[in-house]
Amino acid sequence: MSTITKIAFPDPDLLDDVSSRLSESARSALDLRVWSAEHPDSDPADLDAVILPYLGAESTVAKLDEINDLKLVQAQTTGYDVVNHLVGKVTVTTGAGAHAAATAELAVALVLARLRGLDEAACNQLTGTWDHQRRLSLADRKVTLLGVGGIGEEIRRRLEPFEVEITRVGSRAREDEHGTVYGNDDLAEILPNTEVLIIVTPLNEHTEGMVNAEFLAQLPDGALVCNVGRGKIVDTDALLAELESCRLHAALDVVDPEPLPEDHPLWKAPNTLIAPHVGGNTSAFFPRILGILTEQLERIAAGEEPLNKV
Repeated sequence: MSTITKIAFPDPDLLDDVSSRLSESARSALDLRVWSAEHPDSDPADLDAVILPYLGAESTVAKLDEINDLKLVQAQTTGYDVVNHLVGKVTVTTGAGAHAAATAELAVALVLARLRGLDEAACNQLTGTWDHQRRLSLADRKVTLLGVGGIGEEIRRRLEPFEVEITRVGSRAREDEHGTVYGNDDLAEILPNTEVLIIVTPLNEHTEGMVNAEFLAQLPDGALVCNVGRGKIVDTDALLAELESCRLHAALDVVDPEPLPEDHPLWKAPNTLIAPHVGGNTSAFFPRILGILTEQLERIAAGEEPLNKV
């Protein structure tokens, strides 16, 4: 990897927190600065690397062309769709690992809440309505996990104690230490037997709009679609049509568009639970991203291969 010394942080607080954890040798080898769209505190022209903001990274990405010889972009998110166009041109690294546990927690929570009707119970509490129904259990459900990366593995681990039948689908078929990973070519056989679909696959040119009308039509009546990946993986209009017909259920942490406009019909779709893209944004995030960024800078200072390289 080309020599990297001049590295920009998105804000001074993050710079101070990471810098205080660096070894003396790393601090002396690196020129750490603050520069982003929100904090243009230095001239970016001679920067080697940029750490993007956790939220609202798009505005900083739009200004990266002000850097003459950019070598590395570090995202704080697991997904890198905001800088996908830079892959192959510069080194792109992610915050993979910082969000895995928290996003997996939310995926399981969303599935449980929708299956057991906890979202409706919360609304009924406001009106004092006692609505006793027999609901679906997560136990004995056939769950298809679309995405087998770090977050997908954490979801798999958390689902195992719930006595479910898990089918994992990746971009290609293979075997690993947990058994069979099916490929996208196998979905036509898998989807008709899927009662809960959890989407955590990355967003790229192959997955954008992947969950479209044809895809959703293959799911059985009453299936639950849970998306904790990226909103654009799912065709919103196609999903909305299935929800408004009450054929499918949804539990969504990500949607398209984001933020979802207040008058968007998805808000009022039946059988639908929506969270505002908070999967990775928990108390676990900050100490974990600090650890990742600290190790990343130690590696860069030592001339080693970076972590989480795309």
